[in-house]
Amino acid sequence: MEADEAVRLRRAINKLARRFNTSATDEGLTPTQASVLNLIAGRGPIAIGELQRLEHINPTMLSRVVGHLDDTGLIVRTPDPDDLRSASLIATEAGQRVHERILAQRAETVSRSAKRLSPGEHAHLIQALPALERLAEETE
Repeated sequence: MEADEAVRLRRAINKLARRFNTSATDEGLTPTQASVLNLIAGRGPIAIGELQRLEHINPTMLSRVVGHLDDTGLIVRTPDPDDLRSASLIATEAGQRVHERILAQRAETVSRSAKRLSPGEHAHLIQALPALERLAEETE
């Protein structure tokens, strides 16, 4: 990929990400809090160490985010009976509902925007999905 193409792709991804972030703020969460909740609701129960590996944020920040989600009743911590220093995180019913609303709003944002594309652009976008998914996986 040429440098100018990489810049264009990054700009497009960043602009989409900013639009998606409004779904988090509409729920009173920061984008990072929404991302962590997404992982917990989608993969839970999940260990904090696994969450840190997937989310790529420093332990102090993750601790604050998990603390906020716990304090607001969106997740619960379940201590590991074999290692009391460790805990698994699970989304509460309220956390699941917030997670589902964020996903629905993000899907609606994509659908609404995609409707403005020409049929050819739409087809190209669908054809590009496997490559975009692979690109996302390669950055983890």
